[in-house]
Amino acid sequence: MIGILGGTFDPIHTGHLITARVVLETRGYEKIVLIPCSISPHKQGVKTADNYDRLNMVKAAIANDALFEVSDYELMMGGISYTIDTLKHFMDTYNKIELIIGYDNLAKFDTWKNYKEILDLTNLIVMKRSTDNIAVENKTVLEKAIIVDTPTIEISSSSIRERIKNHLPIDNLVPDAVKKYIYDNGIYSDNN
Repeated sequence: MIGILGGTFDPIHTGHLITARVVLETRGYEKIVLIPCSISPHKQGVKTADNYDRLNMVKAAIANDALFEVSDYELMMGGISYTIDTLKHFMDTYNKIELIIGYDNLAKFDTWKNYKEILDLTNLIVMKRSTDNIAVENKTVLEKAIIVDTPTIEISSSSIRERIKNHLPIDNLVPDAVKKYIYDNGIYSDNN
């Protein structure tokens, strides 16, 4: 069984990797496929690092870990990335897949394109930290969700970008290979 986890990954950080590994071990996956999105339907108009750079940062983060893989499917498709399309694509490749989302996405999952079809096609695996307490109104979504308790790791991509702009260290917030890629390519710096 394979888990798929999409996101902006701008940049991917150790919090992403630690919580994904907990889900992988809890669910007994062969691997998790990380899928950087082209344009998130819920973040339209938000400026991100170049697609090529975001993809390369994910590649760098998982380079030595056979339990993780990266897919450029959504980046190659371009435009708005809809989970239903990605899910159908991966169902052609893998026998059994599960969709992994964060708890913050559970509360608004009924706004996702064809969300009922997603729930019919696969298990919805939800990463929940002890600090997550957002109310989920849609009972259908809540009943279908499989909650996996994950560690509370207070790292965000936006705080990493802000630290870089303010010339503050990002050691231990991102894997060393991602840190090197960011600095070697001047990503998130003032002149970028």
